[in-house]
Amino acid sequence: MAGQTATWKDVLLGSLVESGQLTPKYNHTLNVSVEKTGDGAKIIAGLKDGTVCATMLVFTSTEIARVGRLSIVLTGENDAESSFMKFPNEADCKSAHTMLKELTHSDRKSVFTNRTDKDSATQYFQFYSYLSQQQNMMQDYVRTNTYQHAMLVNMADFSGKVVLDVGAGSGILSFFAIQAGAKKVYAVEASNMAQHCEALVKANGLADKIHVIAGKIEETKLPEMVDTIISEPIGYMLFNERMIETYLHAKKFLKPNGKMFPTEGHLYVAPFCDEALFQEQSMKPNFWCHTSFHGVNLTSLRESAFEETFKQPIVDTFHISSCLAAANKYPCDFLALNEQDLYVIDVPLMFTITTSGYIHGLAFWFDLAFKGSSETVWLSTSPMEPLTHWYQVRCLLQSPVYVHQGQNVSAHLTMRANSRQSYDVEISVSHPGTSVKSTNVLDLKNPYFRYGNQVIAPSLQANEVSPTEQYYASNGYHTNMVNTKPLPAHEQQVQNLANFTAVSISGGGPPINPGSIPSVGMNSHVNYRTSIGGGLAPTNFAQPAMAAASMGLSNQYMIGDYVAHSSTNSARH
Repeated sequence: MAGQTATWKDVLLGSLVESGQLTPKYNHTLNVSVEKTGDGAKIIAGLKDGTVCATMLVFTSTEIARVGRLSIVLTGENDAESSFMKFPNEADCKSAHTMLKELTHSDRKSVFTNRTDKDSATQYFQFYSYLSQQQNMMQDYVRTNTYQHAMLVNMADFSGKVVLDVGAGSGILSFFAIQAGAKKVYAVEASNMAQHCEALVKANGLADKIHVIAGKIEETKLPEMVDTIISEPIGYMLFNERMIETYLHAKKFLKPNGKMFPTEGHLYVAPFCDEALFQEQSMKPNFWCHTSFHGVNLTSLRESAFEETFKQPIVDTFHISSCLAAANKYPCDFLALNEQDLYVIDVPLMFTITTSGYIHGLAFWFDLAFKGSSETVWLSTSPMEPLTHWYQVRCLLQSPVYVHQGQNVSAHLTMRANSRQSYDVEISVSHPGTSVKSTNVLDLKNPYFRYGNQVIAPSLQANEVSPTEQYYASNGYHTNMVNTKPLPAHEQQVQNLANFTAVSISGGGPPINPGSIPSVGMNSHVNYRTSIGGGLAPTNFAQPAMAAASMGLSNQYMIGDYVAHSSTNSARH
């Protein structure tokens, strides 16, 4: 847990009811630790061997009072009884009381408020308050079906459990949790979509099981700890939107040894060669070469236009053969990570070139692992797998670097979180031992959406490793794993996809809605929408359940991409 921590030994814990009766909770003293959370503190009581016996969250609304010289009483806003702590000496009692009061001071802002620009947050939550955008995300069949499948094949992690849904949106994941046997679900949603979510819960007769809470998870109080946390916090390049930080923050409500769905995220990085893409982007600023545009000389802005164009990450899909080396893997264990670990993501890279050519930039995709008690289920955005609304992302270098087969090439990725709920992305590629080096700095908040490539047909099999790892292994390559904070050694479980419904793509072309931004090769008759992005049109799925006619959906709807306004700014999965 982030922030300051303090521990006191030989503390007696008890409960104090309104009648004044004091009841010890344990027949022995415990070690008590207080840890800072984003909006308060977490008290952890345990044995000397580290075994956790009890946890309690303390918020700004919690009343904290000293009783005599040795004791503290804590009363939550809606608590029927108070918690009582008796310390072995006055110094310990006084220091614990002081720390708890400081950490719960009412003037403190939440972690989300401190890290987020106000205008960015307003636009972000406004975007997700529209039912059309929820529909767009729900219509990503691979995404939605994988989440449901992961929960239903791991019912042991949900049956009779208390579940927290972080950023619940329409509440679809909460419904899946109930289908998997959850006793209770707290669905926390910060946008006005919370009202629609509550209406949907009531209409489905689940108001007694799904409790919708309108608010940010960083500013929310729950009446109890939870067994499992579920969320879909993923953006482009895995980390965009910075919602994974919110997902990690929610661990303050997670019981010891609780589960998180998803459990891990693996970011893959590979050098790519695409001369057509590089030339396409290079020529865009040529408009500013006009020496007499309606009598105005525009050439002084050409260089700025070039820099602006190359600052845009490109969201599209590509063939894996354009990658000149096996990808490096940057694994993230959501159970082990803290929010602060994602403020600066620094990834050294090393590639062994398999095909000679020019490196025009670095390509990115990710795999998600849902590691349940029964099975591990994977969701992949790899270019070798069925297309999702995340597509893949490519970041161009300002100048290409030529490489030979068998050559070792070093590269570097640094992602710096910004207040616009996104990242500034720094990339570099160099020849070790030489002065050859190319760099670029990109704005992940402002990607360029470029669609039009073919979609890979689904291939459903049970895998012991992620789809990306399986692909490279079948071709005799291995990914390099890079991480400054290695994953714990978990035993890999076999992914069972026996009940996973296959998606059958019909027709010869890619089932991609062209979105709102005209890009190279698009037909001029396309009716562009006001939202940014692209999605899988439901008419391209062969299953009757997925057909547009039976769903009553328009194939013009896009899978949701958060836009910062009517510009090309975008940041949502």
